[in-house]
Amino acid sequence: MKIGFIGLGKMGLNMALNVIDSGWDIVGFDVSPQARANAEENQVNVVDSMDGLIDALDDQKIIFLSTPAGEITDNLIKELSGKLASKDIIIDSGNSNYKDSLKNYAFLKESDIYFIDCGTSGGMEGARNGACLMVGGDEEAVKVVEPFFIDLAIEDGYLFAGAPGTGHYLKMVHNGIEYGMMQSIGEGFDVLNASEFDFDNEKVAKVWNHGSVIRSWLMELMEEGFQKDPQLSGIAGRVDASGEGKWMVEEALELNIPVPVIANSLFVRSASKIDDSFSNKVVATLRHGFGGHAVAKVEEK
Repeated sequence: MKIGFIGLGKMGLNMALNVIDSGWDIVGFDVSPQARANAEENQVNVVDSMDGLIDALDDQKIIFLSTPAGEITDNLIKELSGKLASKDIIIDSGNSNYKDSLKNYAFLKESDIYFIDCGTSGGMEGARNGACLMVGGDEEAVKVVEPFFIDLAIEDGYLFAGAPGTGHYLKMVHNGIEYGMMQSIGEGFDVLNASEFDFDNEKVAKVWNHGSVIRSWLMELMEEGFQKDPQLSGIAGRVDASGEGKWMVEEALELNIPVPVIANSLFVRSASKIDDSFSNKVVATLRHGFGGHAVAKVEEK
């Protein structure tokens, strides 16, 4: 089975390399010549056009998207719909809104093309060494590519959640929880930073990550962040949001479910554009650590 990858950025390339290690035949394409060149340097079979990618695939085309959520992915799916045939499969592994995924599923269904929504977690490290995958779609299509998902995922890190939309819905809720966890870590270190004591933040993160109730990969990333910059003095306390936290809060409001911690963490991110707080430096460092998200640097005076 041959898989076509569209999007060879930090997540797409790492996932391609991950499954190539497991023996999968991967053909990649990216609109960026630099991304294509980088993929080729990493021994990925790359073509220079979408048509070339489709032509290189088997009779049943399977295309794995690792592209920015929203307009770019939606337009790409519309373009692909005119190039694919009945029973071909498109997998959206990005951070798409589950409502957009339901629309894309219905749109492709009209052409008898399968659409699978795949929530992907684990950051760049997970993409390269074993991701956490939450998958929704028609079971007959998912079964075709399930061996691929299992090899891409860490052990026990793959779930076929069921109906179309469930994969990206799970990822939305997952990211909302992530917002709250990162915010609480940031606020905890903010209190330490403001206290009368001279704590070594790197050592605190290390001890908390050995045997404590709050041990986690996030705490490990924080230890690494403090090791590089003990006071995070080079990072501005401004934290962006990918959109999924906002979508989850909106969904919770529609369902009349209170999510005060997650909602507040989202509001703090908005406030961070104004207030350069230490807790936001922590959260910005965490996002950079697991996902390679850009951080704003402190401007030199």
